[in-house]
Amino acid sequence: MFKMDSEALPKERAARRHGACPPTRLQATGRRVIRLKERSLAMLKQDLIMRNPLRLLGYDSDDILEPGQFGAVLARAGVGKTALVIQIALNTMLRGKKVLHISLNEPVGKVDLWYKEVLGRLAQQYQVPHLDRLWDTIVGHRFIMTFQVEGFSAPKLEERLTDLTSQGIFAPHLIIIDGQRFDPESRGVLDELKRLALKLNLPIWFTITTHRHEAPAADGLPIQLSPVQNLFDVAMALQPVENAVHVKALKGCHLNENQPPLVLDPATMLIQGSA
Repeated sequence: MFKMDSEALPKERAARRHGACPPTRLQATGRRVIRLKERSLAMLKQDLIMRNPLRLLGYDSDDILEPGQFGAVLARAGVGKTALVIQIALNTMLRGKKVLHISLNEPVGKVDLWYKEVLGRLAQQYQVPHLDRLWDTIVGHRFIMTFQVEGFSAPKLEERLTDLTSQGIFAPHLIIIDGQRFDPESRGVLDELKRLALKLNLPIWFTITTHRHEAPAADGLPIQLSPVQNLFDVAMALQPVENAVHVKALKGCHLNENQPPLVLDPATMLIQGSA
């Protein structure tokens, strides 16, 4: 006949009186499986972080921008600006930090699809399994917000940010603004956004569209960036060269001139170590 341990019996009876059952071996095994899954996902995240191509930009830290700073990615339409800032965003999300992605051109669904596609390409490149589970653990670290270009302003952004943070919905560590115009009329908007970035202690990345036919300004910078360069701490340009897109440092980047060129693969839109 099976006999229960004399010490275990009172514990089991007490548990049953309180409407609870003692953990079975199956339950304990289930918890262990969950812990192993969590550990596996944590290791996957760490692996992607260590493979972070932004390290090739010469930064010891994963955060290129300091709080309150502006960064810019410049390129012609379709070259890879959005893909690059999404790689920056994904690296931030993998480290448990939150990203507010503001799109002035595309609807929420299309921006969300961009993130999934870029993460999928990263997973394929580095042979990362369990992509769906990985995505589920980081998607909560991103919030997409859309505006019409003509209706976008720093006060409107601050108002919507205040709504999110005051209700405990979302408090970003990084902001991306994709689609902001850079023309003589936009200087006031950028000045206001700079003051907001400093007030909220948040870094902001911008995408800037350039055009093939435009000559650079007298200082050698693209004409969109030159008039507002004092607002920006980091700027890089994507330049098509034969079968690759080179990442060229314009301001604040720590790219080593002696290392192979940092490139964006035009097929995957992912940063590579060399051409």
